[in-house]
Amino acid sequence: MPEFTWRPANQATTEDVEAVFATSGARKCRCQAMKVPGWIWRDTTQEERDVALLEQTACGTAGPTSGLIGYVDGEAAGWVAVEPRENYPRLWSRKQAWMRMDPELEDVWAVTCFVVRKPMRKSGLTYELANATVEYGAQVGASVLEGYPIEPPRGKTVIWDEASVGLLQVFLEAGYELAASPTLRRRVVRRRLG
Repeated sequence: MPEFTWRPANQATTEDVEAVFATSGARKCRCQAMKVPGWIWRDTTQEERDVALLEQTACGTAGPTSGLIGYVDGEAAGWVAVEPRENYPRLWSRKQAWMRMDPELEDVWAVTCFVVRKPMRKSGLTYELANATVEYGAQVGASVLEGYPIEPPRGKTVIWDEASVGLLQVFLEAGYELAASPTLRRRVVRRRLG
């Protein structure tokens, strides 16, 4: 059975981050969709997104960082974005009220994105990464973790890039609870810590 480990991205290498993000849509987005105001494709260049991700992960520094790198048998295999909710301007600038739920709630850390390298997909790695957010959240003193997963209607599937926000079942398995169902497919989940 493969061994799963994780570490905050600032404790990983730039090469590990690049290995994970060199896959499908993550290669273009670089986990910037919720980080920049405005429409990401119109307002930023690919080079700007590349630089922003590496600055935010702060590899080789004391941090802070913007996510976790997951490893399978020592090889960089996945990513999950987790950091204070206020670091995501687009959560607050969108018109949908569910993205501004409980703005007064303090110490909320948002889990906004999962990336799994193609050869390692369908191995349960997103479940491992979701569990890692709980462990990490406790380490950094977060009071609440919040995610925005998709739950496809019964009998329907989602494409991999659409599921980059996570699937509801992944969060539920990590002990998150359903907080809201604002649309047919979108859910808001929370995990209270401490």
